[in-house]
Amino acid sequence: MEHKQSLEHSSLPLLSLLRDQDRYGCEMISELERRSDHTFQMKEGTLYPVLKKLEAGGCVTSYPAEANGRTRKYYRITQRGLVQLAQETAAWERYVHGIHSVLGTTPG
Repeated sequence: MEHKQSLEHSSLPLLSLLRDQDRYGCEMISELERRSDHTFQMKEGTLYPVLKKLEAGGCVTSYPAEANGRTRKYYRITQRGLVQLAQETAAWERYVHGIHSVLGTTPG
């Protein structure tokens, strides 16, 4: 049986999505699932608290914009968010390297 992994409180994938373009919440959820080949899913109840924390920390800003006849809240990564993304990416790469070392495998 295949399980989807929950990405609770994870800013790394969200900042990565916003590096490419401004996005609204539900768009981030579907794009994360698409890019991960349906391995990861993030529920709205997890997404919005993470976005709120990122916004409070100055890593993202938000603004209203109309899309398909609806006003949506879009998020944009800031310079501070780009720095945070680089730091979290480096930490993740160190973690992955450590796991591969323990397992005796190589990243593929």
